[in-house]
Amino acid sequence: MTDILDELEWRDVLAQTTDIDALRGALSKGPITVYAGFDPTAPSLHMGNLATLLILTRFQRAGHKPIGLVGGATGLIGDPSGRSTERALNTSDVVAEWVAKIRVQVEKFLDFDGGPGSAELVSNLDWTAEMSAIDFMRDIGKHFPVNRMLARESVAARLSGDGLSYTEFSYQILQANDYLELYRRNNCTLQVGGSDQWGNITAGVDLIRRVEGGHVHALTGKLITKADGTKFGKTAGGSVWLDGALTSPYAFYQYFLNADDRDVVRFLKVFTFRSREEIEELEKAVADRPFAREAQRTLAEDLTTLVHGAEELSAVVAASKALFGQGSLEELPPATLGAALAEVPKAAVPALGATFVDLLAESGLVESKSAARRAVKEGGAYLNNVKITDESYVPETSDLLGGKYMVLRRGKKSIGGVEVG
Repeated sequence: MTDILDELEWRDVLAQTTDIDALRGALSKGPITVYAGFDPTAPSLHMGNLATLLILTRFQRAGHKPIGLVGGATGLIGDPSGRSTERALNTSDVVAEWVAKIRVQVEKFLDFDGGPGSAELVSNLDWTAEMSAIDFMRDIGKHFPVNRMLARESVAARLSGDGLSYTEFSYQILQANDYLELYRRNNCTLQVGGSDQWGNITAGVDLIRRVEGGHVHALTGKLITKADGTKFGKTAGGSVWLDGALTSPYAFYQYFLNADDRDVVRFLKVFTFRSREEIEELEKAVADRPFAREAQRTLAEDLTTLVHGAEELSAVVAASKALFGQGSLEELPPATLGAALAEVPKAAVPALGATFVDLLAESGLVESKSAARRAVKEGGAYLNNVKITDESYVPETSDLLGGKYMVLRRGKKSIGGVEVG
């Protein structure tokens, strides 16, 4: 039961604990109950949330009981951590809709088999909504010294800038009350989260000690960073979401397939369940055969399967191969093909009628029509993986894939697309 801490340390996940020796002692006595919270600040979780969710999953695999908390109440308030300005408040209806979506996502990563370590999923609105403001202030608020609240990093940073509303200032009390409720209801003695949640989590530890005289634990995971200095889980189009409607499985797969050699081993440790021996072998492959990108391919395949399922992975891999002439474009689902073409230079035209040369230039795959004609003359221009040798060729309805797409290719590696209509 204590090996989970060694595993988290080896995976370079562990950031902070209140007392790691005390936590080891608690884990050595048998299964404990551990929880992590996820606020519905968007209609989907993102990769940063997944890092925390996988810590919870690892605890369950180590024999402990996990609770996934979705913030139906705290999502109405907004956490000031990591923000420089006040969060725009969403309506109750929007938050409720996002809670439902995030519950489904959390469920995918935990085991609800009904046994002793079976996971539970809760919303903090269940106990917060019924509490009056007077009860909240008398029973909970009185245990929070304002001077200590002001000293918390997330609060102090905001006070030195544009300020902080009482609403967001109270967020840490709400989250602390969640820990207290789960301690009372489920004998939960460990909360995990990202390292930016340290102040909020330890507020719960203090509250349980003050109210119940209980000794509980806190553990945070490191925030994931990239070697090139850019923020992990961010693309030109925004965050990498777990919802396939917001980040397509194809784009998700490509994001990790293109991971930097300096990042890929750490990502394998954090986001996959590969063993130490497997990851060390992939690390050796990065050093010895970086051109083969074995580690990146393993990362992309494991993560896409984990988040989107084996069928989506198969469709994504088939699309990746077909785009480069190694499979049938006609057999790809239109949604997968559309998602793939969203990641490459693409022309949008209202109807057929333009020449192939015009489309090559309009897509941005070549810099000009003269460059497009040159590519055709040299035998390096393809439409749906078929070489085009006629500069005047005008694509027809029969060239449309899924009724609206065409795939352009220049040479072996440069891909573009056309969407009609």
